[in-house]
Amino acid sequence: MNLTAVRLDAGKDPCQGCRFKGVAVGASALFIAVFLACAVEAVEATTIVLAAGTARDWRSANVGVLAALVVLAAITAALGPAVSALPLQALRLFVGALLLVFGLQWLRKAILRASGHKALHDEDAIYADQLRAARSEPGRRAALVPDMYGFTLSFKGVLLEGLEVVFIALTFGSNAHQIPLAALAAVSAVVLVALAGVAIRAPLARVPENTMKFVVGVLLTTFGTFWGAEGAGASWPGSNDVALLVLAPCIALFALALVAVLRRVPAATAGPQPQAATVKAG
Repeated sequence: MNLTAVRLDAGKDPCQGCRFKGVAVGASALFIAVFLACAVEAVEATTIVLAAGTARDWRSANVGVLAALVVLAAITAALGPAVSALPLQALRLFVGALLLVFGLQWLRKAILRASGHKALHDEDAIYADQLRAARSEPGRRAALVPDMYGFTLSFKGVLLEGLEVVFIALTFGSNAHQIPLAALAAVSAVVLVALAGVAIRAPLARVPENTMKFVVGVLLTTFGTFWGAEGAGASWPGSNDVALLVLAPCIALFALALVAVLRRVPAATAGPQPQAATVKAG
């Protein structure tokens, strides 16, 4: 036996590899969750912009996009330091609760869609509705904008969906102390969807959005539970990051079980669907 090797091994931290793996698991889960959630929002924003440009005027729609991006940049610059300055435990409790609200709403709607109790999200139908509404409005020029309706439609769509992207990236990034990674995931999702929209100039109906919303609902609920419990002072057994690998499958299996149960219930006997008055999710 090599005594030198034994002495060197004895000086090593046996948990060093465990911590490295935990960080890797946490970073991967963070990137995937932020990317998918932001991709869903980007698909909806792109559909609105495409409808505004096709039915009205592309110059006005593009100016609306640029104006919304400027406003979003200002909001991000103001909110970023404020969110980062909050005490970590209070931040995790607050954000965990918010993510649970979003995640459970996304998951509820995804379960109802998968079980046949709610119509599937159809970007083709949404695009057609936006197109009809845009074409029915009279044109009005203002300053450098040839068509104010097209500008407003594009601006509001990008701003509202963009605010959700900013919220997702800031909250996830601040809680995990990895804002650059969360920002990279958000920007990657938005750029990828925008390039796809520019390339095909049509609604992104082929994107499996209903499946993505189911996965995002699971991930948001997982992170909400994880961070909410930590913010309340609880500690997860073993490595904290590895606990995500247990929580996510458990929540997913429970949701799939609900889908299986609801599929046996005729859609006509399902009660009225509650509507969220203030939070748009899923």
